[in-house]
Amino acid sequence: MLRKKILLMFVIGFALFMFVGCNAEETQQEEVAEEQETTGAIDEAIEVAEEDELFITTSFSILGDVISTIVGDRGTVEYIVPIGEEPHEYEPVPSDFRKVSDSDVFYVNGLGLEEWLEKLVESVGDVEVISVSDGVTPIMLGGDEEEDPHAWMSVANVQLYVEAIVADLIERDPAGESTYRENADAYLAELEELDAYIKAEIEAIPEENRVIVVSEDAFKYFGEAYGFQTEGVWEINSHEEGTPGQIARVIDVVNDQSIPAIFVETTVDRRYMESVAGDTGVEIAGEVYTDAIGQEGSGAETYILMMKHNVDTFVNGLK
Repeated sequence: MLRKKILLMFVIGFALFMFVGCNAEETQQEEVAEEQETTGAIDEAIEVAEEDELFITTSFSILGDVISTIVGDRGTVEYIVPIGEEPHEYEPVPSDFRKVSDSDVFYVNGLGLEEWLEKLVESVGDVEVISVSDGVTPIMLGGDEEEDPHAWMSVANVQLYVEAIVADLIERDPAGESTYRENADAYLAELEELDAYIKAEIEAIPEENRVIVVSEDAFKYFGEAYGFQTEGVWEINSHEEGTPGQIARVIDVVNDQSIPAIFVETTVDRRYMESVAGDTGVEIAGEVYTDAIGQEGSGAETYILMMKHNVDTFVNGLK
């Protein structure tokens, strides 16, 4: 009987060993296959870029959309941080180093957004890194020691981005000047329309309700441009804490000001705002986009659509 039990335990143990080993091997194979697929996509993009003259890399999807609109058919634009991931503390993977090292230029937001940038640039040779936010007047975070990087939340700042990008592209590719200027002029006109849309739509929100409450206080530039008070559990995701004291402060703001709705970001854990909603009885009125455009089919696949989605969500929740 004892011998049978020992044999049974051995069989079970061996089966578990084989199961875990196979699963680990399958996971490793999946990771390798995913990296190979990414590398293949990069190779394909570089081949296309060789035909179209420029291969451009940027840090995250919002910049990718803006730059692609200006570049048009004179180049290929890739971005590093995948949609849905947090750009503040992103950890580069091997394919990112390859992507940047093969680029003609690497455009970044600047203002401290890409905290991983130094590690990446040290390993990619002499690719020039250009910050597109150099013309922006920064809003300082609490303590006045650090700049808020979310300048793209003001349409006027994105217009400055466009001017900086066009100037650099023309310097790199003088033959494409007419294309870049034409595309930029058309895009600047669209941004003017977006700015007018925002100003018209927010008129539906009573002034006392113009308060945006989210996890990361990423709407400061938006608030300054369009007359909103903005509140967050924390100031910036790279400092993310979500402490009981921080949450309690936001709960007090919502209760004291009788704010009718709060919001949650697509790239941030919902649980913090769900806690605020539970303690205040105020509903989460919808998801908003801060650090990335939306996935295909979301209705927020471009910077302009993303901003319109945010404004529509604010209006529906706060009016």
